[in-house]
Amino acid sequence: MTDDTQQLHASTRAQDGTVLASQRHGSGRPLVLLAGQANNHHWWDGVREDFHPTHGTITMDYRGTGASGKPEGPYSTRLFADDLIAVLDDLGVERADVYGTSMGGRVAQWIAARHPDRVRRLVLGCTSPGGPQAQERDTAVRRALAQADPTASRRALLDLMYSPAWLADHPGPYTTLGDPDMPPHARRGHLIASNEHDAWDALPRITAPTLVLHGEQDRLTPAANAPLLAARIPGARMHLFTGARHAYFQECRAEAGPLVAAFLAERLPEAGTG
Repeated sequence: MTDDTQQLHASTRAQDGTVLASQRHGSGRPLVLLAGQANNHHWWDGVREDFHPTHGTITMDYRGTGASGKPEGPYSTRLFADDLIAVLDDLGVERADVYGTSMGGRVAQWIAARHPDRVRRLVLGCTSPGGPQAQERDTAVRRALAQADPTASRRALLDLMYSPAWLADHPGPYTTLGDPDMPPHARRGHLIASNEHDAWDALPRITAPTLVLHGEQDRLTPAANAPLLAARIPGARMHLFTGARHAYFQECRAEAGPLVAAFLAERLPEAGTG
């Protein structure tokens, strides 16, 4: 199997008519990979191929990003989840493993809670349940990201995503710093969608076996959210990556990739058993 097999589906239409672009690589059991806020499918560049020995990966450009339509809004994590279901319907995928990181983890919560028959296994990375129960980033982080100087803001985001040691060894380019071609209204819409997410009451309805992952030094989405999710989702497991920040899936790729692959490969209990 190679990573050369790619089918670009840019003709999926959401219920409101918005065009949704998706990318499919490889073959095997479908694995949906959901990116962070204001990012397109390139968030997963250099990582998705780790799953191709067993899975065909599916990514989606959220509305407002990449090759998807960029309507005025409003945007929400529930809407992004509905968009993903439309893409899966168009691809003929009835059931998939779902791995969402950051805002993608928020979207994945809705998919698993509202469409349990569509999710085989669930991985939630560097994310939070949202709402008043969530642990919010501190004021210093918010100020750093809101700097008017784009160079300073980008430097602050890099520091939140990766440890200094990893950055020293990886000079870029980086694929997790946002879609540079997003129009301002879409960027605002993504921020609002992520900030207004609150799936706390829905989390106990998730029935898929769930793995919660987080960088232990994550300040962008504080690591204290991981045990909240793990305790709220029935039977969920949790793993923290020592020394990692928000983009643990890249910085700790050598550990995170096999950990997720092993979780996805576990045999599910037969119906009516344990």
